[in-house]
Amino acid sequence: MSGTLNKVMLIGHLGDEVKLHYFDGGNCVGRFPLATNETYTNKQTNERVTNTEWHNIVVRNKAAEICEKYLSKGDKVYIEGRLKTRKWQDDKGTDRYSTEIQCTDFTFLTTKNESQSGNTPSNPNEQQSVQKPTDNNVSQAIKEDNDDLPF
Repeated sequence: MSGTLNKVMLIGHLGDEVKLHYFDGGNCVGRFPLATNETYTNKQTNERVTNTEWHNIVVRNKAAEICEKYLSKGDKVYIEGRLKTRKWQDDKGTDRYSTEIQCTDFTFLTTKNESQSGNTPSNPNEQQSVQKPTDNNVSQAIKEDNDDLPF
């Protein structure tokens, strides 16, 4: 074992629609921003504070096409992947860096009904996860657990 690990797991909401870019040979890449929130109470002011972190998500080929077809702005999704930093030059020749999550697996957490109506269920037990498989190699990331375990 190499002793290193590059793995990211996020649950968040899409900040925009999935943008697809096709290449020669039929391959494609999809990109979209994902927002995750951290909420805490400020001990000095007793005020509730929410910080939003934005992540650049990159999906490829069939997975990108599935994301474009079924995901829309505001949908909740589980993303699993790895961090990758790209180096590029802007118009002025300055080196710039961009950190992205290269998605290897995903699960849709917003149901079709929620997506169409824009409402979330009032009862948390009504919420279901919906997954469209990315391909045969990618395992299901989150499974519904209906076992009656004592712990």
